[in-house]
Amino acid sequence: MKKLSVALTALSLLIASSVTQAWEPDNNDKMELSVAQAIIKAKDKDPALKNWFETAYAYAVFPKVGKGGIGIGGARGKGLVIRGDTVLGKTTLTQVTVGFQLGGQVYSEYIMFKDEAAFTNFSRGNYEMGAQVSAVALTAGASADASYDSGVAVFTIAEGGLMYEASIGGQKFKFKATK
Repeated sequence: MKKLSVALTALSLLIASSVTQAWEPDNNDKMELSVAQAIIKAKDKDPALKNWFETAYAYAVFPKVGKGGIGIGGARGKGLVIRGDTVLGKTTLTQVTVGFQLGGQVYSEYIMFKDEAAFTNFSRGNYEMGAQVSAVALTAGASADASYDSGVAVFTIAEGGLMYEASIGGQKFKFKATK
């Protein structure tokens, strides 16, 4: 009986040590709290997204991206890049679009990096995502059918506003590692 108890304890420790630590925000940092709220909202909107956060090599979260346009449009947002339980750095999203567009909206954006190569490509400082990369608008179960494209998957949640759009453009990202 004692050997069984020791074996179960050892197994428990092994399992506990292999579980990836989840990121915990710094309660004194507004950006970290905003990112944490955006992650909770995404998982509530689509519970299957939890698996994306757990299995991605790293991920970027932009809690609020403001977008607007009349003919020519743009979007901008700031966020964090996280891997496991560590904030790797800060990131900024900028987008310019041209075409028929009118209105404004606010949304959250989540970028999942499948592996180290995809993350390294992003983290070099100036990363561009072309118009051909499509984002999955999160609804219940939407992430279940999503897949990586060139090692990256993008998800969005509309927060508010109204935007009529038939435009083309891409997103550009800047990344600055925290030290």
